[in-house]
Amino acid sequence: MLLTVSTTHRPATDLGYLLHKHPDRVQEFRQSFGVATVFYPEATDERCTAALLLDVDPVRLARSRAKESPDFTLAQYVNDRSYAASSLLGVAMAHVFSTARSGRCTSRQELADRAIPLEITIPVLPCRGGPAIAHRLFTPLGWTVEAEAIPLDERFPEWGDSRYVRLRLIGVVRLADALNQLHVLLPVLDESKHYWQGPDEVDKLLRSGEGWLATHPDQDLIARRYLGRRGALTRIALARLAELGDDVEDAVTPAEDEEALQPEAARAPLNTQRHDAVLETLRSLGATSVVDLGCGPGQLLARLIATPPFTRVAGTDVSARTLQHAARRLHLDRMSERQAERITLLQSALTYEDARIAGYDAAVLMEVVEHVDPSRLEALERVVLGAARPGALLVTTPNREYNVRYEGLSGMRHPDHRFEWDRAEFAAWSDRVAATYGYTVERRGIGHHDEEVGSPTQMAVFTRNGGDSDE
Repeated sequence: MLLTVSTTHRPATDLGYLLHKHPDRVQEFRQSFGVATVFYPEATDERCTAALLLDVDPVRLARSRAKESPDFTLAQYVNDRSYAASSLLGVAMAHVFSTARSGRCTSRQELADRAIPLEITIPVLPCRGGPAIAHRLFTPLGWTVEAEAIPLDERFPEWGDSRYVRLRLIGVVRLADALNQLHVLLPVLDESKHYWQGPDEVDKLLRSGEGWLATHPDQDLIARRYLGRRGALTRIALARLAELGDDVEDAVTPAEDEEALQPEAARAPLNTQRHDAVLETLRSLGATSVVDLGCGPGQLLARLIATPPFTRVAGTDVSARTLQHAARRLHLDRMSERQAERITLLQSALTYEDARIAGYDAAVLMEVVEHVDPSRLEALERVVLGAARPGALLVTTPNREYNVRYEGLSGMRHPDHRFEWDRAEFAAWSDRVAATYGYTVERRGIGHHDEEVGSPTQMAVFTRNGGDSDE
């Protein structure tokens, strides 16, 4: 199996820093099923290519099978695993490029955080669904996709195409994102995993899919194929994504058995309930201008724009790419001039003062605070309530106590969460912040209320004290 990653970023040899593999060395990494080798076919300032070659040992792979699931067929020794990219290549890549996948690069961190020109080539890739499915999965991620079906035998064209494609991806993408996308999508394209799937598969999927899976239009297809069509795990993955407030509206369907993630699985997804609660609260407050702080791909913005009382709407996010997703969701390019005047998208960090977010009747921090490092929370409080000073602020965040009701959940609800509060901690935080900045606070639950652990989401509604002034 072979995978190459090339860049024309200058100096192109910086790719060695990002991958943590020196261009002048050939390095081997032993795997339980073979040997992975990293080398550089070219390394100049103008263009640099890193190659990952995986030599699979089918005998070793066959002998590693569990005793309770023996395979006595010849296929365990004679197969395509040595030649066609599969989940085994994804496993090797995850191991060999683990630091690069995390986005860490001490010597070139600024470069690791940036999108750079990349070209990824996989000469032979099993692809159930042919070139069309490769386009369907990679194009929404910003790649230019070249997927060419490989014929069964070029001497006999009447035999048609094989199940393999030659794949070439070209784009300007952050390297860590590219590697994580491949880690997930290689087994999705093959629709097969060549290793045992444990109960932590959902966590692995969410970690590797952070920042792109939640906004992918074929999220349900990816989850289903990645998890081997295991219905319970797929429902858990889709429910957790919907629960997190990501770009999913109908991911959770009524459960067919008792293995569904949420006790309220037959009700509306928690994400929908959360948006409904925020919109109803904004209406009850009489707000006409609203800024969604940390708006993500714009799901709440779309609903605000569709609601007549809200005459001025803004969304902020630190990620320019996420704002591009929001613009596409809102169809800004096709809006009438009058409609476009109602909406503003701003790239802004919530820990730095920004005069553009001041002057709104209400602000929303929906599933945002838990993504902020605790040491930076006071900066966020100062920026939002001390400087911007909206008439009201709505904050929603997970209730940690409710996590015990989620089957298959280990740790926090999302790999990017820096913390999760229980109800007492949320109450103490919101009381302190309200007293500090001259607000009154009321707390509510969102979603199914459990007598023992409360609701899955908790919301604080801050309203500025009547005698307070913006002056």
